[in-house]
Amino acid sequence: MTMTKRWGLALASVLMMIGCGTSAQAQTPTTGKHTFKIGSEHFLLDGKKMVLRCGEIHPTRVPKEYWRHRLQLCKAMGLNTVSVYVFWNYHERENGTFAWEGQADLAEFCRIAQEEGLWVLLRPGPYVCSEWEMGGLPWWLLKHDDIALRSRDPRFMKEAREYIKEVGRVFGDLQVTRGGPILMVQVENEYGFYSDDAEYMGELRRVFLDAGFDVPLFACNPIWHLRRGHRDDLFPVVNFGSNPREAFRRLREIRKDGPLMSGEFYPGWFDTWGNPHHYGNLKQYLADIEYMLENDASFSIYMAHGGSTFGLWAGADRPFKPDTSSYDYDAPISEAGWTTKKFFAARELMSRYLLPGETIPEPAANNPVMTIDAFELTERAPVFENLPAGRQKSELKTYEQLDQAFGVVVYRTTLPAGPAGKLSVTAAHDFGWVLLGGEEVGVFDRRAQRYKVSVPARTEPTQLDILIYTMGRVNFGQQIHDRKGLHGPGVLTMGSREIELKRWEHFQLPMTAGMLDGLKYRPLSSSGSTEAAAFYRGTFSVDRAHDTFLNLRPWGKGIVWVNGRCIGRFWNIGPTQTMYIPGPWLNEGDNEIVIFDLIGPDEPVIAGLTEPNLNELRPEKNFGGSRRADVKLVLEGVKPAHEGAFKSGDQVQVVKFAKPVSGEFFCLESLNAFGNREFAGAAELDLIDARGRNIDRSTWTIAYVSSEERVGEDGTAENAIDGQTANFWHTQWDGAQPKHPHHLVIGLGKEETIAGFRYVPRPGGDVNAGGRIKDFRIYVGDGLVVPKQ
Repeated sequence: MTMTKRWGLALASVLMMIGCGTSAQAQTPTTGKHTFKIGSEHFLLDGKKMVLRCGEIHPTRVPKEYWRHRLQLCKAMGLNTVSVYVFWNYHERENGTFAWEGQADLAEFCRIAQEEGLWVLLRPGPYVCSEWEMGGLPWWLLKHDDIALRSRDPRFMKEAREYIKEVGRVFGDLQVTRGGPILMVQVENEYGFYSDDAEYMGELRRVFLDAGFDVPLFACNPIWHLRRGHRDDLFPVVNFGSNPREAFRRLREIRKDGPLMSGEFYPGWFDTWGNPHHYGNLKQYLADIEYMLENDASFSIYMAHGGSTFGLWAGADRPFKPDTSSYDYDAPISEAGWTTKKFFAARELMSRYLLPGETIPEPAANNPVMTIDAFELTERAPVFENLPAGRQKSELKTYEQLDQAFGVVVYRTTLPAGPAGKLSVTAAHDFGWVLLGGEEVGVFDRRAQRYKVSVPARTEPTQLDILIYTMGRVNFGQQIHDRKGLHGPGVLTMGSREIELKRWEHFQLPMTAGMLDGLKYRPLSSSGSTEAAAFYRGTFSVDRAHDTFLNLRPWGKGIVWVNGRCIGRFWNIGPTQTMYIPGPWLNEGDNEIVIFDLIGPDEPVIAGLTEPNLNELRPEKNFGGSRRADVKLVLEGVKPAHEGAFKSGDQVQVVKFAKPVSGEFFCLESLNAFGNREFAGAAELDLIDARGRNIDRSTWTIAYVSSEERVGEDGTAENAIDGQTANFWHTQWDGAQPKHPHHLVIGLGKEETIAGFRYVPRPGGDVNAGGRIKDFRIYVGDGLVVPKQ
């Protein structure tokens, strides 16, 4: 422990002794029935004022063996409540079959929380977001080709009703009214961002009541969407990352009385592959928490402890930015359960605002860590030597049509003899390695919507294989309808001639334990196949089973299993270069590791480290993605569709054009910024049609950006179209600071008619915060972005 941490502990102890020397009974979740109500000013526990100092923690992201340790740390940070998501798809992996045992035993987690003196807010969805596969919705819902998720579609409501009924069975007796720790239950999650059907929210509310929930029900929404879907019979809370004064002012516009609460207050942010690790602003974080404490406002820190998204459960942000398996979040309690500077600062702050009778215990020690000496994986099982029997030849089918959740599908057909040409598909979700006659000829890449590759001339019919690998399903916005695999038709174009390719075979590798058991390995030195995609296997031995961080830096892109347990995904582009392995999941003695790598390692070695590596980008390893450096912006002779000036501050602003304009590109030109800063930025851009509706984003990409920050922070341009207002596009400031004008161009994927747009400035309380655009121009048209010659 550092000297700073020792002084922090000592100071907190002194403050607790001064501020808490009272004999009043603490508001801790003892057994026995209690009452919890929403008063006109405060939450009321047994009739007494209660301020919820809450933090989010997800049992599925924490090894069960460490649940108590992490909850003890939450209590030691000064929290009196924890908020818990229930991921529907984790508990009902197959339609009609629920699992609540072992790592899925969330009722046990709630009981441990109660034993450790913590109340619980339960958030079972049915949709939850959380950078989790499909936002927690089960993939098998997408077997209905036209289902409307998160709506009154009878097919969705039928399954959601059965799920919530099951949640009521499992958690009903854990409500505060029955002697348990659960104070409130959340209905849906940030629905106002998705849609505005208050009747849907009303139907869900009735489902929760029918399932036996008798504690207060609440709903959360981002600051700019509080009115959408709002109902007076669901208590509203607001989600934000800064400026609580403005957020609570907005909340008071829809509810004039009752306690104020932040349903999600962000100390950091999640990471996506290929972008920098996120760090929160500690000074601002503490100032905002203190503002809420001073004003008796309740809050939930999202995340208090992020942990790891083990297995294949990590989701993807919009437009398509796959999330890392690490869910560190720059939270006060680190991914591995370590106390941090942020933890001790929050602990000291909260110790000054305890309710009568409350005390804060000393934090539990960090769990021990160990190194593992580097060792070689000695066996290899190439994918194409381990394909199962193919399914009957047919048109292209998605994973859902093949009844497959995750993993790999190899699509196979035959190209006729003929000249060189182009092979294209409607979409490839998510990455597709295209092999002709066993030789790679290109890669489909969903990040850039690159679904066309060149194929060479063929003197005879030649086998075509497309190996599709999936990342998580999108977990936010309308894009949750994310069906995996190849979307047809597949077309071969040779000059003016087009051939639709049919009679595809489908070879399925779902990455399940049973599939792994059937792999046929060869010694690495004698492996006959040369293609990159393969499974590697090795063993290692440890004397003591402590936590460690596997160094995946020598490897490419794929999945790791240890002792048969799927740990998560890796990708050498970063930012995450390590993988957290909990000690309880290791054996004292021999252990087995299997690594699936699509690209192939620099060398097939692995080692265990005592520190994580969460922030090392390696763009030179990126096999696809954005190619913005290969294009140029053409505005010469193009008349602006609109010219104007934004207002100062961080409030959302709507701009309407004099008349609608059409085109395949939308360009925002920043001419200057408030505070005479040379930066430009945007938290979010929505385009609006002539009826005032948001234009669908499903085909959008960033076609061009003049500048973006990729080193000092994640200021990438995609942040402006991902639906999240807590992150933002920001022009470069680390190493260079390009001057105005700045340009951001959205490729719409097709011609759209645009009548205006909605602009959300970068967040933050400073009206002159860097990147707040003042004067601007808008261009809409075709041909605004062209390849460089």
